Amino acid sequence: MIFESLPTTPRSEELLDKAFSRAARSGRAKSGLEAQQSMLQTAASILSDNLENVVTEWPDFGTVDPFYYEIADAIVDVDELRQSLSRVTWTSRQIGELRREYQPKLRKTDPETARKHRKQAFARMADLVEDVADDLERIGEARDALKTLPDIRPDEPTIVVAGYPNVGKSSFVNEITRAKNEIARYPFTTKGVHVGHFDRDRIRYQIVDTPGLLDRPEEERNDIERQAVSAIEHLADAVVFVLDASGACGYPLDAQLELRDSVAERFRERDVPVLTVNNKSDRSRDVEADLHMSVETGDGVDAVLDAAVEAVDWTPDIPPSRQE
Repeated sequence: MIFESLPTTPRSEELLDKAFSRAARSGRAKSGLEAQQSMLQTAASILSDNLENVVTEWPDFGTVDPFYYEIADAIVDVDELRQSLSRVTWTSRQIGELRREYQPKLRKTDPETARKHRKQAFARMADLVEDVADDLERIGEARDALKTLPDIRPDEPTIVVAGYPNVGKSSFVNEITRAKNEIARYPFTTKGVHVGHFDRDRIRYQIVDTPGLLDRPEEERNDIERQAVSAIEHLADAVVFVLDASGACGYPLDAQLELRDSVAERFRERDVPVLTVNNKSDRSRDVEADLHMSVETGDGVDAVLDAAVEAVDWTPDIPPSRQE
C-alpha cells in the first residue's frame, strides 16, 4: 500500500518550537552578527525542509492507480488534501524567500540591529506557519486514516467476491486460501475486509471479500460506500457472485438475483467478467448459475476457482529477452 510509509505530520506549534529552540542553541554557540545569522539560517532551514518533506512524502494523486485514488477519496477528501499540500509547499518556499531577504540585512550592520531584523524574520516565519496550521492538521489526519489501510495491490490479478451476507463468501475465501487471509478494517465499513492470496501456475492471485459494500442494493449504500465500490471496480479482474438458492442465508432468491444483476451491470461496464455461483448446492440447485458448489462438502469449489482464474485471464509481464 502506497500510504504505509507516510511519516508523522508535525503540527504548527511543535514545528515552530523545534525550529526556534534549535535556532537559539545555534545562536548561543556563536556571538555578534554570526549568532544572528546562524539563528536565521537554522530556523529557516528547519521550517522550510520539514514543510517540504510533509509534501514530498505523499504520492502524486494525479498519477496514482485509480484504485488508490478512489479508496483515498472515499476516506478523505482528496481535493481538499491536495489543496492543503499545495499551500504547505507554497509556505515552504516563502520561508526560503524570507531567509534570502533577511540574510543581507544581518551582514553589514551592528549586532543589535541584526537582532531586530532576525526577530522580525522569526515573526514573519511564525505567521506563515500558523497560516497553514489547519492544513497541517488535515494532512496529519489524512495520513493517520490512510496509513493503516490493508495491503491490497492493484497490480496483482484480483478476484472480488460479492453476494448477500451468509451465502458463504467468507467460507469460500477461507477454503481457497487455506484460511490464510487478512481481516482488515476500512473506515467506510464496520465489517472486516477479507484479503486472501493463492498461487496458480506461479502467479499470485488476490481475492477480496468486501462485506458491507457489495452485499446489499445500491440504494442502501451511503455516498462513501458508493465511492468505495467504485474503487473496487478499478481493482477487480473478475467477480464471483455467490448465491444461496436454499434460502438458508435469510434472503429471498429474487432479491439475491436482483443484487447480482446490479453488480454485474456495474462491473461489465468495465469489461470485468462476473461469474454466478450457487453455494450450498447440497441443499438446493434450483437456480440458473454458471457453477454450483458446496463449500461445506467441498464439492465444486475447485471448479469455481478454475473458472475464476480463467475469467481473469492474466498474462504476466515478461521482459522481451525472456520471451524468446
